[in-house]
Amino acid sequence: MAVKYTEDHEWVAVDGDVGTVGITEHAQEQLGDIVFVELPDVGKAVVKGDEAGVVESVKAASEIYAPVSGEIVAVNEALADAPGTANTDPTGTGWFFKIKLSDMGELDGLMDEAAYKDLIG
Repeated sequence: MAVKYTEDHEWVAVDGDVGTVGITEHAQEQLGDIVFVELPDVGKAVVKGDEAGVVESVKAASEIYAPVSGEIVAVNEALADAPGTANTDPTGTGWFFKIKLSDMGELDGLMDEAAYKDLIG
């Protein structure tokens, strides 16, 4: 499973033509304690770079951007009751939404882990 990263600190793990999206460890550290997550509606079509949700912490509110274009096929309902999961396991059970990619080529414009580490380094 390929994992790619955006300059806005989202990650997308792609399995076939579906990507699971969340925020990075670095992003959750910068945000502090996450108290609310607004997720997109299942069935919503998004374009790469579109706002797809909002994450609010004790420090700030921050948009979540779609790292790729496609259709939202699932959201992590558990975050409604436990938004802090995005802090404790941001790259695992703290995922935000799943997206069916409409253009696999968009992945080429995202960073691999080494490039992302250089960005935040």
